Amino acid sequence: MRVVITGASGNVGTATIERLVADDAVTEVVGVARRRPSWQPEKVRWVETDVVTDDLVPLFRGAGAVVHLAWLFQPTHDPLVTWVGNVGGATRVFDAVAAAGVPALVYSSSVGAYGPGPDQGRVDESWPTHAWPTAAYGREKSYVERLLDVFERDHRDVRVVRLRPGFIFIRRSAEEQRRLFAGPFLPRVVLRRRLVPVVPDLPGLRFQALHARDAGEAFRLAVVRDVRGAFNVAAEPVIDAAALGELLGARVVAVPAHVARAAVAALWRLHLVPASPDLLDLVLSLPVMDTTRAREELGWTPTVDARDALSEVIDAMGRGEGGPTPPLDADTGGPARLREVTTGVGSVGGVTPDRR
Repeated sequence: MRVVITGASGNVGTATIERLVADDAVTEVVGVARRRPSWQPEKVRWVETDVVTDDLVPLFRGAGAVVHLAWLFQPTHDPLVTWVGNVGGATRVFDAVAAAGVPALVYSSSVGAYGPGPDQGRVDESWPTHAWPTAAYGREKSYVERLLDVFERDHRDVRVVRLRPGFIFIRRSAEEQRRLFAGPFLPRVVLRRRLVPVVPDLPGLRFQALHARDAGEAFRLAVVRDVRGAFNVAAEPVIDAAALGELLGARVVAVPAHVARAAVAALWRLHLVPASPDLLDLVLSLPVMDTTRAREELGWTPTVDARDALSEVIDAMGRGEGGPTPPLDADTGGPARLREVTTGVGSVGGVTPDRR
């Protein structure tokens, strides 16, 4: 089987490649990226292509499956750019899958596509995918879910799988995730020496995480197994303020949500952090997912504890570690992170990954 992966050079893409090339049923992986990596695993053929502008049909023709991971997180100061890249890109990928006659489409949705969850209990895959509307990330993830609803209705011959993972961490993604969410002004020494003084305990602060290797395995299973529909994927335990405080060696202090939001908003407007206050609103509204279906029908079980996955990436951020592709490269931000600062934090033209 030949598998095409969009956004193949990012955090999830590289992990998915590693799992697919180890599967004897996979003969070739076509990695789609805007910039060709120097990393060259066995069975992988890199193709420099932009899903927003280039013709995808010839690339997809003859593939046994297409895995769509390509996604822009930035620039948060110009959501039209991410809308065109994410919604427009997904539309073109789905249309090309149909035109090329690809029998299977695997799409990376997210816990961020879900609407606000209950205070207690967990939600399964039937929970509405109507995310908190002000955050571009959730808005776009929810819209693409609607695109897939239409695609499934119109192309019943295509096996469609939607994976909805929690936050995905691995050591080599540390600098990419620091650039995307914390920005250039977070000192490495703070994390390396556990000098974060306090962790705010915000109402609703809880999230699920998993290691990228486990995410890659979930995508492999979605490709090679005869399954359809949506699957929640996340490891235990749920991360809350107490767990963050323990990982960072910091004191947990209760903070009203509006105070934290005002602080993030001020930093974002000053272009000091790339993560917007709307993204904070989305995080505080996330439900806790039930992963029973992934275990029982997909056959997926995480191998890494959520706390260990998060601890790994925090330690790597303190050391400035990166990975072997342009989005993951520790040098992408330039010397002393100068390129991140001069191109605008969270702005058009800023340092952003290819996709995922």
